[in-house]
Amino acid sequence: MLDLTVRLLTWALRLCTPRPRGRHRAGTLPTLEFTPPPPRFTERLDGSTTLLVRPYVLTPDEHRRQRERRRALYLATLGIDTGPHRIHGIRVGAAR
Repeated sequence: MLDLTVRLLTWALRLCTPRPRGRHRAGTLPTLEFTPPPPRFTERLDGSTTLLVRPYVLTPDEHRRQRERRRALYLATLGIDTGPHRIHGIRVGAAR
């Protein structure tokens, strides 16, 4: 009985589904020809023309100012306002 059911389903599926055509049909696969891309850089780079100083290295004064800014931002998350000491070159006093 199982064999008869399988044969009936196979016959019904052959009627309902189209036969595969085109590139996806069963058979041999077409051979793909691969050519490597041309080289992008053909000349050598000259290392003497570049600067040896890393632009992201901070001076001690820049490092101190960055640390102060980060501390002020951290304290602002806690609700403490440190505020700037000078605004546009004018010394600002403490708020009362």
